[in-house]
Amino acid sequence: MELRHLVDLGDIETGKIMDILTTAGAIMKNPGYYSDSCHAKVMATLFYEPSTRTRMSFEAAMLRLGGSVIGFNDPQNSSVSKGESLKDTITMVGNYADIIAMRHYSEGAAKAASIFSRVPVINAGDGGHLHPTQTLTDIFTLTQTKGRLDDLTIGLCGDLKYGRTVHSLIKTMSRFKNNSFVLISTPELSVPDYIKTFMDEHGCEYRQADSLEAEIGGLDVLYMTRIQRERFKSEEEYERQKGVFILDGEKMKKAKKDMAVLHPLPRVDEITYDVDDDPRALYFRQSEYGLYARMSLILHILENGEKRLDARPQQNTEKCCGNLKCITHSEAYLPHLEEDGNCAYCESRLL
Repeated sequence: MELRHLVDLGDIETGKIMDILTTAGAIMKNPGYYSDSCHAKVMATLFYEPSTRTRMSFEAAMLRLGGSVIGFNDPQNSSVSKGESLKDTITMVGNYADIIAMRHYSEGAAKAASIFSRVPVINAGDGGHLHPTQTLTDIFTLTQTKGRLDDLTIGLCGDLKYGRTVHSLIKTMSRFKNNSFVLISTPELSVPDYIKTFMDEHGCEYRQADSLEAEIGGLDVLYMTRIQRERFKSEEEYERQKGVFILDGEKMKKAKKDMAVLHPLPRVDEITYDVDDDPRALYFRQSEYGLYARMSLILHILENGEKRLDARPQQNTEKCCGNLKCITHSEAYLPHLEEDGNCAYCESRLL
């Protein structure tokens, strides 16, 4: 399958994902061989939300491939602050760049950008929806440390409602046989209904839990997430949820000797510093693996030139998205699109 945009890893066949991981492994072993692969190519990094790892990882990836980088890391430093629409920004940037990596606070923004962009768009996180390149990072980490992507019991702990990394990881790991999920959260921060529906439709084994200490002993992988202050409507709501789940050295004593601890970072207080020296704590190595995963992704996308993918089946609808954080509520010119009965941008229910 030819790879044009990366909005959702669900748009890509499993075999293509494995090709990307194989190339990432080759780059890691011999980075010098790829140091001129993107000579004269330009990447635009459009970050409407703050980011350290993802933005720097994309920029470092392009630079290590011999390309150049333009863009912004604060929309207030761009024409967005003057009221420029997403469509106009993407159209304009496509005149200057060969590929765009975009993070946006609105869910479904990457899908919207891909409609209007003349160059490939990579979703670097769209609100609380998805984060496919973090998932590439996560599964590349697992292939390098666990040696497999199947037969795993995966615990996901913390903010499972707004955690876009969690949503992408569940959807991708559901493809591989005999994986099961333990969803550890408060009731208020449990996974969205569309993720539960996805797991049900794919026959994926999962259960919900409310105690990290009680569940940690049975896990092959523990995916910790921070409680995201920026996703809450009020400080009071955030204060009620933070600090509920904390991984520390005492809990690690109850875990398997080969359990892998992942975290998309940044952390706040959900992993104590005494865990950092545990060989099972992979989150800093994980950020390095992300560099190679993104280098590989860039190569696979750019090698297709102007070839385009056939989009998944969609149709126009008169219905509105029920998710007020969806990009369709702030960019009124967007066509209302339906996919499998849901909003084609953010996968939420249509009204």
